[in-house]
Amino acid sequence: MSLPPDGVAPKLTNQTVDALHPIEQPQDPQISNGAPERIGRAGFGALGIVLIWNLWQLRATASQVAYLNDSAMHQQMVRFANQALLNFHLPMTQWYPYLNLGSPHFEHYQGLPATIAGGLGLIFQPNFVFRWSLYLLLGFWPLVILWSGKIWGLSKNARLAATLVSPFLISVPLVGYEQKAYIWIGFGVWAQLCASWALPFAWAWTWRAIAERRYAFRAVLLISLTVALHFETGYMAMAAIVIFPFIILSSFRQRLINAAVILGGAFVATSWVTVPLLVNRQWAAINSAIAPTGLVRGYGARQNLHWLFSGQLFDAGRPPVITIAVALGAIAAVVRWRKDPIGRALLALFVLFFLISWGPTTWGAFINLVPGHADIYFRRFQMSVSLAGILLAGYGIAWVGGLIAPRIRRRPAAPLISPDDVPSTPRFSAGRVALVLSLVVVGFAFPKMWGYDKLNARDIANQRQFETNMRPYIDPIINLVRDAHNGRVYAGLPTNWGARFTVGYVPVFEYLTARDIDQVGFTLRTASLMSQPEAEFNQFNPADYRLFGIRYLILPNGMKPPVPATKVLDSGPYHLYALQDSSYFSVVVPSGLISENKGTLALQAREILNSSYFSRHVDFAVNWGATDLSVTPPNQSFTVAPGRVLSEDVNLLHGTATGTFTLDQPANVMLSASFDPGWHVSVDGQEVTPQMLAPALVSAPVPSGVHKVTFWYQGFQWYLELAILSLLGLLGMARISRRAKRASP
Repeated sequence: MSLPPDGVAPKLTNQTVDALHPIEQPQDPQISNGAPERIGRAGFGALGIVLIWNLWQLRATASQVAYLNDSAMHQQMVRFANQALLNFHLPMTQWYPYLNLGSPHFEHYQGLPATIAGGLGLIFQPNFVFRWSLYLLLGFWPLVILWSGKIWGLSKNARLAATLVSPFLISVPLVGYEQKAYIWIGFGVWAQLCASWALPFAWAWTWRAIAERRYAFRAVLLISLTVALHFETGYMAMAAIVIFPFIILSSFRQRLINAAVILGGAFVATSWVTVPLLVNRQWAAINSAIAPTGLVRGYGARQNLHWLFSGQLFDAGRPPVITIAVALGAIAAVVRWRKDPIGRALLALFVLFFLISWGPTTWGAFINLVPGHADIYFRRFQMSVSLAGILLAGYGIAWVGGLIAPRIRRRPAAPLISPDDVPSTPRFSAGRVALVLSLVVVGFAFPKMWGYDKLNARDIANQRQFETNMRPYIDPIINLVRDAHNGRVYAGLPTNWGARFTVGYVPVFEYLTARDIDQVGFTLRTASLMSQPEAEFNQFNPADYRLFGIRYLILPNGMKPPVPATKVLDSGPYHLYALQDSSYFSVVVPSGLISENKGTLALQAREILNSSYFSRHVDFAVNWGATDLSVTPPNQSFTVAPGRVLSEDVNLLHGTATGTFTLDQPANVMLSASFDPGWHVSVDGQEVTPQMLAPALVSAPVPSGVHKVTFWYQGFQWYLELAILSLLGLLGMARISRRAKRASP
């Protein structure tokens, strides 16, 4: 402040008085003034304790052990990606052979997390990378809430409170952002865990970018990363773009334009993932087995509302402490509706995704308005409910702290003037009150989570011991089957004795997945067209074994083979049998015709797998994608196969299968692999058009005589061009962001 000329009295304005005598202005505890907000030592101490506890309690997660949930598939994907990269192949273009008679799994299912982990596996061991990624991503996830909360613009009290409560969610559906969705005794949805590190940032940067276009590049980058890591999580990232323009109506037109720019950029940036998915969507099966259930259709309004108001959506099996914090956040957002758009945005996210999670169970045909509704598991929207709930809980705790702190006051110990003239001062800051409230919530939430983690660690330790004890018995069988490499293995299904036939806690068919053995039994894990027929496999029908390419059976003590088979090896509680006339190839005559589509395949497979058609060496040609679902039964029958296999060399890991066949009449050589348009076939070196045979297998017409038939898989061929397009889209968004930044005041 400059001084006035001599003899001139300064004019005292409010600004001058404030400059001479600075007074601490009261600030809204929820609104940052733009200055850096530092979390105090007490806050960092509490955060450190929670993180250390989280890492300590979850340390068993990094143990080397076979999985009994979806992690078995995810870890196998990491190994597969590692092998593909070792051979300089892009995993998205390769045939994934191990589950459900194979599929282009990395195309139909989010393959980026496994590809990244497989790449790290070039330096470290792939299983090591998977285990430690699961442990570290889960253990440090609260930091994502802390950092993304700052991008949102939440106060330090709100984001610290949200961070402290974030590891302690427990719900009945168990698919939200909670430990049991990922740990060994839970569901093991590892790809969702990877995307959980991206979605909070995608929401936060989208919120900022819709207000200020200079953040558009960051928003699009995080949205596209979320989509690539986990498709359904990416759906929730995209949905936020549609919601946020309506939160602040005073600048609606500009916000709508910014949203359109972000949405367009996100579509281009994700084209390398979405275009192959959309182009080949008719070859990705719908999980018809669970499609009519709440797992896909959602649990409905009544059930979800009951879980919410009874506390079971955030606090299943314990006092509803986090539920109360979420409710306080919702109340705070309503009370501060005019003042704070961030509260409005969080509440809007919570309400919208909570409503969508009810699914067709409540909304019926109205849900058709949701793009891609047929392929959505609506209960998975609990992820967004969890994330919005965590942020609302922090928001509510900080709000209550701001209300309580001014009411806890103290007076000076020795005032220089009359005590009545001296104002009292707050005894505690709003931040300290919010911290205490957060720790109270954590204190009530901690015991139940501690019990979960103790059970998880105990079961992992037991499983490791079981595997040590059983490996001398199961390994000889696994090694024999792997070395023979001439057919699949059957060790039961989840719906029959297979669920009780185990290595420790893990069913044998799932343990075989951990050892990369091509098997039938670990059903409904991929979008393979044969995934649904596999669930309908009839173990008492010998023809079904030929259809599925099953040559070996692993059976428990006291069980006789369901079909005639020769004992190969007894090894402790495990017994290996072989079927002499079954391999990856078979010769059939397609004298019937069936119309199918991916939504009806399971029902039709049930009918034909329980029939005698395949035992008579005939099959149905498939009219794929039809809606009339007509069936013309085969008009031929054979007591012996119209041809036989002279030799075979099958390496489905590399997407190849070659055999020499002798045919008594024109027929089809059928490879026991799920049909996909990427399959190519040559007969004696001349390429022919592959044919789809029921239920959904690949075959080729072959004339009579002796012929060499080769099948090879060639995946989607435009990934490089689409990756360049996606990169150009990101570069375009970066340019738009730079221009907006230069234009901003």
